[in-house]
Parts: sequence; C-alpha cells; structure tokens
Amino acid sequence: MAKEAAQHVDVLIVGAGISGIGSAKHLQDQCPGKTYAILEAKDTFGGTWETHKYPGIRSDSDLYTFGYRFKPWTGTPIASADAILTYMGEVIEENGIGPQIHYGHTITDCSWSSADNLWTINARRKDGSEVVFTAGFLWMCQGYYDHKTPYIPDWAGMDSYKGKFVHAQLWDPKTDVAGKHVIVIGSGATAATIVPALCEAGAKVTMVQRSPTWFYCAPNVSELADRLRTIGVDEETVHRVVRQDYIYNFYEMDRRSREEPEAMAEDLRALIRGYVGEDFNFEPHFTPRYRPWQQRLAQLPDGDMFKAVVSGKASVVTDTIETFTEKGLRVSSGQEIDADMIVACTGFRLSVLGEIPFKVDGKAVNWADTVNYRGMMFTGVPNMVWVFGYFRASWTLRVDIVGDFVCKLLNHMDATHAKKVDVALREEDRDMKILPWIDSDNFNPTYLMRDLDRMPKRGDKPEWQHNQDYWSEKDQIPFIDLDSSEFVYDGQRAAAATLEAAE
Repeated sequence: MAKEAAQHVDVLIVGAGISGIGSAKHLQDQCPGKTYAILEAKDTFGGTWETHKYPGIRSDSDLYTFGYRFKPWTGTPIASADAILTYMGEVIEENGIGPQIHYGHTITDCSWSSADNLWTINARRKDGSEVVFTAGFLWMCQGYYDHKTPYIPDWAGMDSYKGKFVHAQLWDPKTDVAGKHVIVIGSGATAATIVPALCEAGAKVTMVQRSPTWFYCAPNVSELADRLRTIGVDEETVHRVVRQDYIYNFYEMDRRSREEPEAMAEDLRALIRGYVGEDFNFEPHFTPRYRPWQQRLAQLPDGDMFKAVVSGKASVVTDTIETFTEKGLRVSSGQEIDADMIVACTGFRLSVLGEIPFKVDGKAVNWADTVNYRGMMFTGVPNMVWVFGYFRASWTLRVDIVGDFVCKLLNHMDATHAKKVDVALREEDRDMKILPWIDSDNFNPTYLMRDLDRMPKRGDKPEWQHNQDYWSEKDQIPFIDLDSSEFVYDGQRAAAATLEAAE
C-alpha cells in the first residue's frame, strides 16, 4: 500500500505508556502552543500494564511516587494493573490527550535531516498501510524492553517437557491453575507476585531460583495518607505530602544500603519476620549474594509471598537448572521436581530505543557509539530526548523531571529561534573516560548486564551519565543551564554563541 501524505507536528511522542501519557500532559501544560501526536504500537494505552496479564500483576513501587505529581493517587500504595490503567485512563480523559494518540502504529524508521531540521517517522498500521509523520522534536517514551518476545534461557531438555510451559509476559488470563502443581522459575518482583497469586488460585507452587532476592515487606496502606484524609486534608495536599514522605524514606533506604548495607539487610529481614515470625530461617533461600538495592528492591504488600511459603502452599528450591524432564525439572543437586505447568519469570529482552532504525543525515545511528547526556540526550542525535526512569526510585519520578526539562528546552529554543539542538563533548571532556551505560557495582540486574554493550556509553562526569540518583537529579536537572557549552544550537556551541553576543 502507498504511504499517505506526511502529517506534521511540532513534537512526536513515541509510546502511550506511563511515560508517554505523563510527557503529553507536561507538554500541554508547559508548551501550550505546540502541536503533538503520540504513536503507540498497541491497540490501547498502558504499555507494561497492558502487556502483562499474569496472576496478581501489580506495581512494585508505591503509587504515590509511581503516580504522576499532577494527579493525586487515592488507592492502596501497591496497586493492581487494572487500578493503574484506570488511573492512566483518567489522565487521558481529563486532559483531552486521547485525540492525539494514534494506536496500532508501529514505527519502522526515524530519519533526521539537518537541511530541513526535521525528523521523518515512517509507521505501519495493522492493516499494512503506511503513514509518514514529520516532527521538529522526538520524545522517546517507548520503554526499555521487548513487549513481544521475553527472555527465556536456552535450558537443556525443554523439548522433552510434556506439561504446559509459558513465560509470565505471555500469560493467558484464562489459564486455570486450581489443583495443579506449578513451578515458577525466578526470584524477582514478577516471581514474587505470581507465587502468592497462584497459591490463592488453588495451585501448589514451587519457586525455583538461581539466587535469592531482597524484598521490602510492609502493610499495603499509608497510615499518613489515611490520617490526613481523616482530618479533612484535600487530596492534592495528601498526595504531595505522602509522596514526599515516600521519597524521603526511600532516600534513607538507598543511603543506608550503600553506607551500612549489613544494617539495612537486617532491617529488611526484621520486616519479613513481622509477617512470618522470629524463627523464620533465611538460609539458604532468602539470603541474597548482593547488597540491598544493588538490584531492584521490590515491595511485597503484607509480606504475601513469605506468608505463602510459611503456610506450606509454596516451597522454594535454590539451585541451578540442569535440565527439563518429561514431568518437570531436574536441578544440579539431582533433585527432580514434577509439575503440571512451568512459568518462567526470567525477565526481559532489552530493547534499545524500541529497536527502531535511526538515521541522522543519512548515516545509521549505533547507540553504543553515542555518549549519553544525563540519560536523556545522546551525542550526534539532534532534537531527541529519551525517557529512561529510575530503578532505585519510582520510574515515573523521572518522567516528571524529564518532562520539565524537555519543555524548558523547547521554550528556550523558541525564545532563541533555534531549530536544532545537539549535545557534544566539551574541550574539558577530551580525556574523559568513556564507560558502559551504568556501573555494574552500582546497579546490575541481569537483563541490563546481558545487553549492556548495546546501550549508549557514559562518561565519568555527572553530565555524561544516568546515575539512577533521583535525590540528586531532582536538585540538578531543573537548574540545568541551557546555555552551557555541552549544548549546540544550530551547529554553534551555546557558550560560544553567548560569548559572541556579549562581544
């Protein structure tokens, strides 16, 4: 089918998930004169919360910080996917974002022309027809993993298993597990969510993990929020105050995890004991090999997974998988575990910028050859920002921060009549070390380490890295000097342009 005539917008947002919808709201509020469109490959909004259908699917961050700063959250801190989708739907409806979303549009390539100062974005609809958009600015909000193809290790003997095998990302909600024995492979937030949910649905569960994970167990209530509501405080104030309370508490957890990891580890164990008793044995299944927060610290509402284990509805095997068998698994110790179903909670396949082919002035972009600017912009790629959220804090906290930055940048470009903005290493960066995207000692989840060589690079200076530190970025990014020398407008360094104007 032939392509339709190009549709032009000032800003094109890629993705209608939690990042894309929040970014659209910020653009509308802070750059009201800008036209925009959102391209979404799925048939509806939601991103992650639409992709995953596995039992018990919920947030592993509190919604007072995972929710947007502009939209009060009124439900339980840890929320179901359905509740999050309802919340996002309200944001879309209340702000008139819906007409700007183009569902069922898969981007096939993006090309920048410096001659025209324009992005050309080709997309394919589900019926096979092609459509072209042009935009002055790209706002990439498509997430960081492949929504269609999960990561499944190449285990020996998989073809010999006669039961049902599924990755959690591909779960069919119609699946009946009552009375069945289910093996759950994995130990992260997804596994910890699925295990108690399967038990509640009547399954007998064995969680098989290569190594344990740290969890934060707490009641699924906010006593502060409930108290403020009781005394008549309005919801906007409740949201702001409780949000700040969570932010402070998790700052302390992050700090203590780095400065006093053993004490932090014992505090996490104490919270678990509050649900399963003082005699609970953490060895060997619940003693991680890494310090708290070196991988994501998922929240378990009311300690539900640990209660499932103590009740006998779920058991844990800590070992490596030697092979699948006809009836289940055999682990390296020789133990065989039979099951009617095996569910892999083995994580994502990393997707770098949606695996979309990018070109700048006819030359293909290899993201691994670029250096990132604060995890948002990339050397050699003009007029584009990528939203990559936090792991140690709620993802969405960065959506709000980056939203402010993009709008400030767009307004600055309008005020100075600039049509193109790049970031470039400065003279003082000549001898800067170029390093992998993230320091593995700082944060090292398997899915990121597996494909780290495909990610953009970082430098050893704060400007040239995504440091995962919300608590410093919230005080730095809002005060970025857009006329500092790392910014290049219309081919001229901002600092040089400022100097010439002064002369």
